[in-house]
Amino acid sequence: MRRKDDAEAEERARRLAAALRENLKRRKAQARGRDAAAPSPSPAAPAEAPSPQSPAGDSEE
Repeated sequence: MRRKDDAEAEERARRLAAALRENLKRRKAQARGRDAAAPSPSPAAPAEAPSPQSPAGDSEE
């Protein structure tokens, strides 16, 4: 009985590993497709806009 349980567990682990490999291949292919279809970011885009609460200039004194 014990060997049957071990064999079933090993077979299940093999099936899960194969499914994970196939899933990873599919996800990588999807990511490559998205990267190829996505427009490249424009180099003139600002990295970060200044926050409206920054103390760098406007003061009401």
